[in-house]
Amino acid sequence: MSFSAADHEFMARALRLAERGLDTTTPNPRVGCVLVKDGGVIGEGWHERAGEPHAEANALRVAGAAVRGATAYVTLEPCAHFGRTPPCADALIAAGIARVVVAMEDPNPQVAGEGLARLRAAGVGTATGLMAAEAGELNVGFVSRMTRGRPWLRLKVAASLDGKTALANGKSQWITGPDARRDAHAWRARSCAVLTGIGTVRDDDPRLTVREVPCRRQPLRVVVDSRLQTPPDAQVLAGGGTLLFAARPGSVPGTEVVSLPDANGKVDLSAMLIELGRRGVNEVLVEAGFRLNGSLLAAGLVDELLIYQAPILVGDQARGMFDLAELTDLAGALRLEVVERRAIGADTLIRARPV
Repeated sequence: MSFSAADHEFMARALRLAERGLDTTTPNPRVGCVLVKDGGVIGEGWHERAGEPHAEANALRVAGAAVRGATAYVTLEPCAHFGRTPPCADALIAAGIARVVVAMEDPNPQVAGEGLARLRAAGVGTATGLMAAEAGELNVGFVSRMTRGRPWLRLKVAASLDGKTALANGKSQWITGPDARRDAHAWRARSCAVLTGIGTVRDDDPRLTVREVPCRRQPLRVVVDSRLQTPPDAQVLAGGGTLLFAARPGSVPGTEVVSLPDANGKVDLSAMLIELGRRGVNEVLVEAGFRLNGSLLAAGLVDELLIYQAPILVGDQARGMFDLAELTDLAGALRLEVVERRAIGADTLIRARPV
């Protein structure tokens, strides 16, 4: 299906609107909508928070009665089911929309083409696939949860040029500079959850909150702690609401503990991600040590790597990025596709995905 230059312009605008909900829509997807009539925008909106009006409803409210005969550009297929809000497909039909251009179909089984089918059945013209890749990236976590039952997992590492993340004594603050740390906080802000391990809690006592960039809601904090060794005064527990995964039943004051043991007496990491998905978590950012990093990689659970590399050298005795089994042949190396490389202050970000 071919699209005009104007179609691309208006869908790009809808995608920019959707990005405004980057840190607020969880567990819902980020969606933008632009209404166009006679070549001009008559209404636009985006989804801000779960339980509040969807992008289409917000745009229709702005456009008012002028919307009849207009074209709607929506970054995700309009919903066709009653949730906390009425179906958007029905609202578009009732408003007299003549054409709906959708970036991507909704992977939610409750929608999955039904929204588009309902529009077509009502005589509304539909077109799909415009800037679908960009829309998919914007909602990569939501798509992951809908299709795989688990969130999209990003693993963030701050490392020296020789691939070290901490000194032998565990000290790691600060390998990278303030610009890189600010960028990492932007990834925290868009994530539904930030995950670390007990080793990092003991060595760094992190807060795992978003502080360096604006954020309208704090992500869920998650700790992998097989033996329930998290100190009750750890900063990651401050304020409550932290989720702790262990390999045995137990309790930590003011904290929810979920026991998910594997056959080796450690936390079942795959089951943990399924549980996070069940709780509506779309994107997880891992900020942990080399042992948990290695375990997640070895289990095939890492979808994306964020490697911030600083122009420093700290030597062979320092801790590496990943605790992985020894290779005897490079054919067994984990291959990565670099999807982004950019300078951030004095440091470099390499964003890569396992092939």
